Amino acid sequence: MEVVDQLADERIKAQFDVEEMKIVWAGSRHALEVSDRISRLVASDPAFRKDNRTMLGRKELFKNTLRKAAHAWKRIIELRLSEEEASRLRFYVDEPAFTDLHWGMFVPAIKGQGTEEQQQKWLPLAYKMQIIGCYAQTELGHGSNVQGLETTATFDPQTDEFIIHSPTLTSSKWWPGGLGKISTHAVVYARLITDRQDHGVHGFIVQLRSLDDHLPLPGITVGDIGMKFGNGAYNTMDNGVLRFDHVRVPRNQMLMRVSQVTREGKYMQSNVPRQLVYGTMVFVRQTIVADASCALSRAVCIATRYSAVRRQFGSQNGVETQVIDYKTQQARLFPLLASAYAFRFVGEWLKWLYTDVTQRLQANDFSTLPEAHACTAGLKSLTTSATADGIEECRKLCGGHGYLCSSGLPELFAVYVPACTYEGDNVVLLLQVARHLMKTVSQLGSGKKPVGTTSYMGRVEQLVQYRSNVQKAEHWLQPNVILEAFEARAASMSVACAENLSKFSNPEEGFQELSADLVEAAVAHCQLIVVSKFIEKLQQDIPGKGVRQQLAILCNVYALFLLHKHLGDFISTGCITPKQAALANDQLRSLYSQVRPNAILLVDAFNYTDHFLGSVLGRYDGNVYPKLYEEAWKDPLNDSVVPDGYHEYVLPMLKQQLRSARL
Repeated sequence: MEVVDQLADERIKAQFDVEEMKIVWAGSRHALEVSDRISRLVASDPAFRKDNRTMLGRKELFKNTLRKAAHAWKRIIELRLSEEEASRLRFYVDEPAFTDLHWGMFVPAIKGQGTEEQQQKWLPLAYKMQIIGCYAQTELGHGSNVQGLETTATFDPQTDEFIIHSPTLTSSKWWPGGLGKISTHAVVYARLITDRQDHGVHGFIVQLRSLDDHLPLPGITVGDIGMKFGNGAYNTMDNGVLRFDHVRVPRNQMLMRVSQVTREGKYMQSNVPRQLVYGTMVFVRQTIVADASCALSRAVCIATRYSAVRRQFGSQNGVETQVIDYKTQQARLFPLLASAYAFRFVGEWLKWLYTDVTQRLQANDFSTLPEAHACTAGLKSLTTSATADGIEECRKLCGGHGYLCSSGLPELFAVYVPACTYEGDNVVLLLQVARHLMKTVSQLGSGKKPVGTTSYMGRVEQLVQYRSNVQKAEHWLQPNVILEAFEARAASMSVACAENLSKFSNPEEGFQELSADLVEAAVAHCQLIVVSKFIEKLQQDIPGKGVRQQLAILCNVYALFLLHKHLGDFISTGCITPKQAALANDQLRSLYSQVRPNAILLVDAFNYTDHFLGSVLGRYDGNVYPKLYEEAWKDPLNDSVVPDGYHEYVLPMLKQQLRSARL
């Protein structure tokens, strides 16, 4: 029981009110209450058990997911949960399932792109789950390049129908979650063709399977694309392949909020602006950023608790040193802890941005849309890449035991890592951000004022001349000093790219040639956004003893760690000197010492149940070793003392009964 007391001792060291920090993390007292109640509801229900997931075969694993999804829906109805509560319940069940795409993509696509009439027809069915939908956009041959999709939807004026067809092998829909075995309907993206004219990619609601016997409808070939990375992980999801052989759907199943095809086959734009579609994209990417903070905080929680439990070397009087006390461990772990909080707060701000963009769109104000689109694309890329790398780093921070499935980290990584690709490949998204930055720089001379997260570009002449006046390590704790350095770095890198681009007679050729530099400029811009939003968070009213102080420490850790990691950018742009960089590093070491006594309570503030964490190493009570030992015996390989195959293969070898071989 010494280990349990050890984590209890850790909690006594903290210098802030953890209950107040839980509210800050959750976003509000109400959100904390909902999360707390729903997470405990899931954890206490044996139907949601998940500790055996990595040991199941694919068919058994998938059937188990269907059972859980059905049980979750039953509980949602029985308890009359609100939309918010139902969403939290699915989150805490913690298993990728067809329902994720139904609620996360199919429903928003109809809400965002369907007419009032279409919404009235389809949404009640979807809300009651009388139909189950997916989002069929990606194809075997095209993912990021949506305009290159090959599936066709040709209008037939004779019958008032669209003919959905897969003309090539590469036009097969490939990857949509829920498609493989479960979805009855899909929003299918296809090239709209009327009177032999191609109008580009549009969405269509297509029924895939019979609502009576679940068999694919005529002309539809559909199935699962096979096992993916990891044991359980994303293999609970039926990512699918789908081919159409001249499948007919009524004209009114084209999503027609933005553009329409008349009975006569005439293609028309509606009076609803096309830009509304971007509102849905901002919403989806905002949820991905929020998910990044959740996934990273889980990994950090496991690694932090285990680092406090694990002792190694430095034995004096028979007591070895806690791994968390080693500076090398702190320098790898604490920036990830700070990142989890940073991503949480930038995710909160993105929720506000989505609301703001939506209100502006409804008022026909599109002025902030390009910036909001670029901003969400960049933050999706930045946070998911950092989270995927961070989860793997947390696994390594847990040593050999981190490699066990029972640590929870291999599964968490395998489930999370596709986020770097879906909803926009992370490098492609950064290039989109870079295009926006280059456009912003090019328009500076015309008097067009940069808006939102690019507004600092309005001071570009001062920023490229900026030289930090830091003389002492503690100067790096001043928010304006950090902010100015990050602004100067980002502005200088964008301007340098723009100057290099101007040397090319063909801008597209230049963009291709300089793409690696442009990606780095986009990263600098996105990191500035995260740092600035963390600083803005600190300017809000934050109640609770010591809470603001701990958040300020984490904000400084996040910023100075990035400065240290990207030192070449800051020094080569001239905004700081090598001496100032050394002072920043001195300050960073000092900050790690300030995080140390508060580390356990800072991860307790995430308020995750042991069930949700799914980790023997990350247990709240720190009782790691007995549970690791107990968990080992649950493996099916230990069902018998002598393994299957021993008598057939090993015994003859031991008894030299194999045919003689020339070794």
